[in-house]
Amino acid sequence: MINRPKYLEQLRYWKERDVIKVVTGVRRCGKSTVLKLFRQELQQSGVPAENIIALNLEDFEGIDIVDYRQLLKYFMDRLQPVGMNYLFIDEIQQVAGFEKAVDALYVKDNCDVYITGSNANMLSGELATLLSGRYVKIKMQPLSFAEYVAAYPKQSPERLYMQYLQKGSFPYVTNIDEQVYVNQYLSGIFDTIILKDIMARKKCPDQILLKKIARFLFDNIGNPCSTKKIADTLTSMGTKTTVPTVEKYLSALQESFLFYHAERYDVKGKEYLKTGGKYYAVDMGLRRMVLGDKSPDMGHVLENIIYLELKRRWDEVYVGKAGDSEIDFVAMQNGERCYYQVAYTVMDNDGKTLKRELAPLKSVKDYYQRYLLTMDLVPPVSHEGIKQVYALDWLVGNSE
Repeated sequence: MINRPKYLEQLRYWKERDVIKVVTGVRRCGKSTVLKLFRQELQQSGVPAENIIALNLEDFEGIDIVDYRQLLKYFMDRLQPVGMNYLFIDEIQQVAGFEKAVDALYVKDNCDVYITGSNANMLSGELATLLSGRYVKIKMQPLSFAEYVAAYPKQSPERLYMQYLQKGSFPYVTNIDEQVYVNQYLSGIFDTIILKDIMARKKCPDQILLKKIARFLFDNIGNPCSTKKIADTLTSMGTKTTVPTVEKYLSALQESFLFYHAERYDVKGKEYLKTGGKYYAVDMGLRRMVLGDKSPDMGHVLENIIYLELKRRWDEVYVGKAGDSEIDFVAMQNGERCYYQVAYTVMDNDGKTLKRELAPLKSVKDYYQRYLLTMDLVPPVSHEGIKQVYALDWLVGNSE
């Protein structure tokens, strides 16, 4: 098992605090594994095994539990009268009305509750009302590039980056050597997300349309993308659809964590914009599996990976608008912000590419840090206060 120290640190911090710990993320990103590592830590610290009660609702033991009464009974029958009970429920969205069981367990003084789910919308509606202010979300992604590099300590980051793009970032792919079997594994994840996390839960009955929209998004990462553009493109290719239908399917793809939508922020006007946002994929291996090797598009792939890393490090990540120019990303958290421009290379002979990439950052006149991240293997350099950094160094945390 690959250690995930960032997420374990968060679980340790919230241990026995008066909140429900909700771990969310795309299917197979490692949620269950992190909770298993945390349970091992609990036992090693002296917690009796019978006080650690875990249930995966997709395993044999939990698959027959379909409503909240059964779920509540499962745990009530196993609670220990002495000491804290640590309750772990995997893929809780499988149970109808689960929020009632969670609330009933949460209010007990001797229960510390941890749940996972593969749907971003599980904390809406009644659960949010019942548990308002009483839960914390721990947002998980598949392996970061830094975590991936740590799994292969004897290999260079440059070689591992290409492998990271080819095989993807789901933890289990580190156990698979041959690409043909990686493809089989990723295909299984993709189909399960489509069938189980979207079609079975949402009113998205057209599997062919759903997969075509997903393919369109994979093929257009980092490009401005409106629902009308998607609907018009699919219709022109022979798949007739409507804007409302595309909006519903896009929402479902985002709720499954297969894609993220980065909204635009006007840096100079200091306002959030409703148009011109971009979509980014949760994993580049899935993208390559769906599209094949025909279109590597290394610039947008790097941009996608930077975006995912920014989401790990910052609360909010936007596409920036600076006058008539675009800043790839504006990251914000606790009143702070940082600007990032991403380019695969700026190494041309006349310097025009470097000048073009720096221009949007130079137009920003506030005091926040500005970065240009590239794959050019050069030492860090400053351009009038803008730090140009080798992207792989930045991704593994060697330069910030």
